[in-house]
This record gives sequence, structure tokens and C-alpha cells, in this order.
Amino acid sequence: MQQDPATVPTLSVACIVDDGVSPFEIGVASEVFGDDRTDRGVPRFDFRLVAPTPGRVTVDSAGGFALHVEHDLAFADEADVVIVPAFRDCGEEACGVEVLDAIRRAHRRGAWVLTLCTGAFVAARAGVLDGGRATTHWRHADRMQEEFPTLEVACDALYVQHGRVITSAGTAGAIDAALHLVTLVAGAQAAATIARAMVMPPQRDGGQSQYATGPVVERHAETLAPLVEWMAGHLDVQHTVGSLAARAHMSERTFARRFKDELGTTPAAWLASHRVRRAQQLLEATDLTLDAVAAEAGFGTAALMRHHFQQHLTTTPSAYRQRFQVSRVPALSVA
Repeated sequence: MQQDPATVPTLSVACIVDDGVSPFEIGVASEVFGDDRTDRGVPRFDFRLVAPTPGRVTVDSAGGFALHVEHDLAFADEADVVIVPAFRDCGEEACGVEVLDAIRRAHRRGAWVLTLCTGAFVAARAGVLDGGRATTHWRHADRMQEEFPTLEVACDALYVQHGRVITSAGTAGAIDAALHLVTLVAGAQAAATIARAMVMPPQRDGGQSQYATGPVVERHAETLAPLVEWMAGHLDVQHTVGSLAARAHMSERTFARRFKDELGTTPAAWLASHRVRRAQQLLEATDLTLDAVAAEAGFGTAALMRHHFQQHLTTTPSAYRQRFQVSRVPALSVA
């Protein structure tokens, strides 16, 4: 028997704030987890701002405003998700020992830890990223690598998942990371519903290097737009660089370079991520067999689909379906 989203237990989310916190990242956390969308099938999130000392918290803003925070860190000790937003600077004074201890406790008991932008520095100081991978705003990536030499800093990632810790790139990358976490804890349909309300794609392609020297806007296909639209509607077709280049009337070398320039990723990586997303939708909303889902999503075999699910979502298609399937309806048509 499948669960109705409204019956899924409430997920508690604690967003840790202190003096000098960034207002944008607080806004991202609040928009993703603080808005009640249960009428649209999204599970309930009990979202609260918490602080080492409840009361007035100054915000890093030219407008000079402050927040009144009602809850202390005790709520973080029972939360399913602990969020660490960005702070005024990346120095050791960004957060006190109480915050570091709260993050360590959350990590030890298996809660999700989500850092936004330079919040990754706080998680690194707490020791929950030791020996793993992480990202942060491209402007601070070199500093992070120098300060934490055992950490692999992925300078070009919008977000990185290391176990149950997710770190995001700067500013808008926080949205990508938050939606990724929603996918993991509530399913792709819930993430898509939230993204649609935010006028965002559930998953953006490419990395943050495309933003390092220019305006921070999402990169879309330009000359390749018709081909990319066709690819999205034909994920079940077995594409190669050669076949796609021929369809675009380019040499393979020119096509591969153009695709990377316009989409910020390779054709193979683009196809894999979109096929995983398509498979998630089918697993959530249909009773198709795993072989049928794999075929319609373009993986060909259930074994290959399982490999990509492990790589992208750190779970199996069967486990994903058991957790997130909410209804039994005919197979979705490919748009």
C-alpha cells in the first residue's frame, strides 16, 4: 500500500543563524522548507530558525535589519535536517563553539547537514567534512582548500553531497542544493513542485565556473536549443556524440565543444541526469516494472539504471520507489 504525501511524517528542519548571517541564504531555506505546500503533495516541514542565544540576531545587509529568533539550539538536536547558511566572512569567528558542537551532534546521530555558500567553512571546522569533498562560493574556494588541505574542494560544482552532508556553491547554488536535499528526503515530485513555485528548474546543468567572471544567470542552450529540446523528448533513444553531432550538422569535435560551452556539461552527463530525473518520475507515479522504467527513461537495462541511481542519488530504484511512490496511475507521457 502506497503512502499519500499528506500522511508522511513531518520533517523537522533547523536553520542555524547568528550575528552576521546572510539574508539571501536564510530566504532560500525559508522558501524551500518554510512554505506549507501539503495541498500540492509536498510533505510537511517543521522549519525553525535557531540561534545559540535566542533573541535579536543581526543580519549582514546594507539595510541594517535584524531578526528575532525564538528557538535555541535544542531544536537542532532533534531536527532531521540542520542548515548552516552563509555568514559575513569565512573566519573562525563566524560561529561559536556552540554551533560547531550542534553540527557535530547532528552529524553523529545521522541527521542531514546542509550548508549554503560559505556555511561550508563552518561545517569543515566542525569536522564533518574531514577527508571528503565539498564546495563553496568560487570566490572562496582557494581559501577553503588552503585552510582544509585534507578536503577536496570541487570548485566547479553547484553542490556536493558527502555522505549526509551537502554543501552548496554561492548564492543561487543554495537553491540547487536545497532542492537536491528535498529530492532525497521527499522525492522528485516534491522537489519539482517546490521548484515550479520558485520559478526554478528542479535541477540545473553545469557548474559554477560559468558564473565566475560574468553575471550570475542560468546558462541555457543557444545554437543547440532545438537539439536539446529534441533530446529531452527522446530520452529513450540511444544517443551517441556522433549521432547528436550529425543531427546538429557539426563535426563531433565541434559539437562536443559547443555543447560544453552552452550547457556547461558533456552530452553524456546531461543525458544521465535527465534520464535519472525521468526514472524518478516514473517510479513515483506509475506501476511500470523496473525494466520498463529503464527502457522508457533511456537506460536500456535495469542494471544500468541502478548504477546511475547509486551514482546520482546513492540509492537503488527499488528503494526509491518504496519510499516515494504515492499513486498508481498510467505511465506518464514524454513531453
